[in-house]
Amino acid sequence: MGIFNDEDDANKTPRTDNLIGNLKGYLDTRLDLVRLEVQEKVKGAVVGTMHGVAMATIGLFFFLFLNIFLGLLLNELLDSSYWGFGILAGFYLVLLIIFLVGVDKKAFQGMADKMLDNTIYKSDKRQA
Repeated sequence: MGIFNDEDDANKTPRTDNLIGNLKGYLDTRLDLVRLEVQEKVKGAVVGTMHGVAMATIGLFFFLFLNIFLGLLLNELLDSSYWGFGILAGFYLVLLIIFLVGVDKKAFQGMADKMLDNTIYKSDKRQA
């Protein structure tokens, strides 16, 4: 019969307890879903990174051995032991100068924008 009597509390009906329980369950499920989505995206990023590193390593070895082959081929054609490698080094020096002086970063920014345009929204499979 006092002020703190819990028997007559209107806030403690079975319906509101059920509603609060359902809301807590929904929030827990939603939080688990977000965690799973983040885990899946991180896993995809790790796999993509590992694949990219492997491909870059294989590509680097191919590029190095191709350049060694070309240098030796030019050495054979020029009857020299070093001019073939000098010509290749000069070619890459000219290429470096062209990139340093002539190619603006905006050209690469445009390519990156086209490749990554709205990838977040395209990969999001949830219906908002």
